[in-house]
Amino acid sequence: MWQLGDHSLTSRLLIGSAQYPSPTTMVEALRASQAEVVTVSLRRQQPDTDAGRRFWDLIRDTGLRVLPNTAGCRTAKEAITIARMARELFETNWIKLEVIGDDYTLQPDTLELCQAAATLVEDGFEVLPYTTEDLVVARKLVDAGCRVLMPWAAPIGSGQGPLNPYALRTLRDRFPDIPLICDAGLGRPSHAAMVMEMGFDAVLINSAVALADDPVVMAQAFAAAVNAGRYAFEAGLMTTREMAVPSTPVLGTPFWHANPVT
Repeated sequence: MWQLGDHSLTSRLLIGSAQYPSPTTMVEALRASQAEVVTVSLRRQQPDTDAGRRFWDLIRDTGLRVLPNTAGCRTAKEAITIARMARELFETNWIKLEVIGDDYTLQPDTLELCQAAATLVEDGFEVLPYTTEDLVVARKLVDAGCRVLMPWAAPIGSGQGPLNPYALRTLRDRFPDIPLICDAGLGRPSHAAMVMEMGFDAVLINSAVALADDPVVMAQAFAAAVNAGRYAFEAGLMTTREMAVPSTPVLGTPFWHANPVT
């Protein structure tokens, strides 16, 4: 069990609901992931259309906790408006806060992000900000009242895996009591295991599962990788060494003649 805001969760894998080849595949993948939290975008799945209503019905039927996000927002004002709409629709104060500042990398606009975070926290939201691995920005978000941080590993949907492991480890070291969820850029189960071995509390996956040839099997793979990485972190990883060290010591081992005397 681990704590995310005021809620205790068992699974350390959060999953997105976009880009799946069909609604049926999406539901099967969500279930196969064993995730307890699913992210949804209010802007991209309009609840006031027939398609939007069918989508929301599918999400509700999974029984997963909904984490609305402000995907597609470009300003703090826009993100705040979407967050308040999501709270009314889903009756939750959880919000994954995204404020994008660059169309090419989809990198967060950290200035607008911090401004929106401060306003939403004051407004009673549990803000989970999608941010970069920048330590100073992370500190400003925590000072604004965020109790969770969601740094990227690489640009959204790139699948490149952790581009700056040093910075991610630094965040873990500097914020030991803040839940860290690695969000964006993880393309393989091994990438998820890598950040979990660093001590991250969870990962959020979408594209790597939804765009796989078999999203259901890939969801299972990520679930296993997240567990493996967490177990490894808790067990304590061995220290890397510059030189080889024999796993079977030589000292005290008896030697026999190649041609024993008869």
